[in-house]
Amino acid sequence: MREKVILITGGAKRVGAAISRRLHAQGARLVVHYRSSLDEARTLQNELNQKRPDSVALAQADLLDSELLPDLIEKAAKRFGQLDVLINNASSFFPTPLHQCTQDDWHDLVGSNLRAPLFLSQAAAPYLKAQRGCVINIVDIHTERPLKHYLIYNAAKGGLLSLTKSLAVEMAPEVRVNGVSPGPILWPEDGEWADEAARQQIIASTLLKRCGEPDDIAKTVQFLIADAPYITGQIIAVDGGRSIHL
Repeated sequence: MREKVILITGGAKRVGAAISRRLHAQGARLVVHYRSSLDEARTLQNELNQKRPDSVALAQADLLDSELLPDLIEKAAKRFGQLDVLINNASSFFPTPLHQCTQDDWHDLVGSNLRAPLFLSQAAAPYLKAQRGCVINIVDIHTERPLKHYLIYNAAKGGLLSLTKSLAVEMAPEVRVNGVSPGPILWPEDGEWADEAARQQIIASTLLKRCGEPDDIAKTVQFLIADAPYITGQIIAVDGGRSIHL
């Protein structure tokens, strides 16, 4: 991991921040993308740069604006002179029942969860091939067992699962492409997930009978980057067994 340059979209908070901290601790140089979480991004940057000066840069972009995506990749690669890993972590998540979903919902959810990973990977491909690097997409266990009332989100993440495997074919042999599929790790910050009874019901459906930690995702990402040279086109569920016990 030492001296690898890694771009993490949505890397300033929640699971993205856990990934950033773990990879940085292993010696990576980071470009942490954010859209509106400037305060969190600066706080994380300061924290990590105090441990290793000039090892973390920030990059702001709205991933729904496709014209910004090639520029984001170029800036990330130029900041440290190379790009070894692209982690597509940024994601919109909100309910869209069939009778309520709109074109704007589609634009947001598909844009962040599917279109941006595709075109970021397209723009990053020459840099990643030069470094024999990799792409890691953060998927979701509900790609195979859809979450009720999250129609568009399910479809977008299902597309990302397929995209992960398709990119593995397209970008081989120089670039590996894999996905990590989280289960109950961090609860959404509002809505139906605030109900403790609903949370306990979800926890009860995992085989391990507990929530995971953001670092569980980060450890799996680290594995796929540093210790899995013969793995590509795979999706690893990190969900306490929930996806086989729903």
